[in-house]
Amino acid sequence: MFNHEEGEELVRIARKNIENYLTSGKKIELKEVKEKYRKKMGVFVTLKKNEKLRGCIGYPRPVLPLIDALLDVSISAAVRDPRFPPVSLKEMEKITVEITILTPPKLIKCDPKDYPKNIEIGKDGLIVEKGFFSGLLLPQVPIEWDWDEEEFLANTCMKAGLPIDSWLDPNTKVYKFQGQIFGEEKKF
Repeated sequence: MFNHEEGEELVRIARKNIENYLTSGKKIELKEVKEKYRKKMGVFVTLKKNEKLRGCIGYPRPVLPLIDALLDVSISAAVRDPRFPPVSLKEMEKITVEITILTPPKLIKCDPKDYPKNIEIGKDGLIVEKGFFSGLLLPQVPIEWDWDEEEFLANTCMKAGLPIDSWLDPNTKVYKFQGQIFGEEKKF
């Protein structure tokens, strides 16, 4: 787990990295990195402008050291999210940066109809996988949209490109994870 100061530091690093990339086309180089930031962890960077999503990219699984993953996904959220045009340096003045540090996903082992009972809104994020299809929604998403557990499952299926009731299919795998969320104050 990360304390508030560490979370704020990681958010500042993400912002500085994005702004440096938009200026020079390069990631920042960190002279010193806390040992804690070298541990492999999943992480997402979410960019919002006027409370609306402007970019969100991440690593759901712990494949890279946290600091390396953060540097990669902060740039990707700004310039490689296929849903949005690249962010400009000027636009960064109106964008808030949020990071979500993830626990490793755990397969929910139960009868599919019991998935809703095994999900805690506001605590758990979800990954739905079936065949080559996969979708992920962060823990804060169902709160932002006021979803219950079934709506959360249905929307995660939709994010995966699957029918919304695919979570009831025994061949569909549902994973849950938790996330520590750190972000900047809103910019107006």
